[in-house]
Amino acid sequence: MAQMKVLGGLLFALCLLVPLISAKSTDVRYCNKKDYDVKVNGLEINPYPISKGKLTTFEIAASTNEAISGGKLVIDVSYFGFHIHSEDHDLCSETSCPVSAGDFVVSHSQELPGYTPPGSYTLKMTMVDANKKQLTCITFDFSIGFFAEENLADI
Repeated sequence: MAQMKVLGGLLFALCLLVPLISAKSTDVRYCNKKDYDVKVNGLEINPYPISKGKLTTFEIAASTNEAISGGKLVIDVSYFGFHIHSEDHDLCSETSCPVSAGDFVVSHSQELPGYTPPGSYTLKMTMVDANKKQLTCITFDFSIGFFAEENLADI
C-alpha cells in the first residue's frame, strides 16, 4: 500500500513537471523605459530547450488599448552580444489582423539551421504599425545547447 502511495506521488509530480520541460515562459524586458502602446504580458518558447534543426514556436502574449490594422515585426538576434541576424515579418502573418483592442497573441515559428552554434542569444523584437510608429520593443535571452535534443537519448 505504501508503495502505491509513493508511485502515485511520483506520477503526480511527473505530471506537474512535463509542461515545464516542454515549454518555457521567459523573462521579457522592454528596450527602454518608454510607455509603449502595446504591453507585453509574457513569452512562451516551445519546445524548450531550443534545438537546432527543430521547429520552435515563440508566442508573445500582449495587449493594446487601440486597434492595430497592420504593421511589421523587426527581429534582431545577437550572439554573445554581437549582432548576427535581422529579419522583418508582416504583423498580420503572425497574428490575426486587424488586431482588436484588448489581449492578443503574436506567434512565430521557425526552424533554426543545423549549423546554428550553441551558446547564449538575445532577441530584440520591435513592433511597428502601418505608419511605422513603434508600438513596442522587447528583448529576451535564450540559449541553444551543445547537443541536439534527439542526440541526448543516445548519450
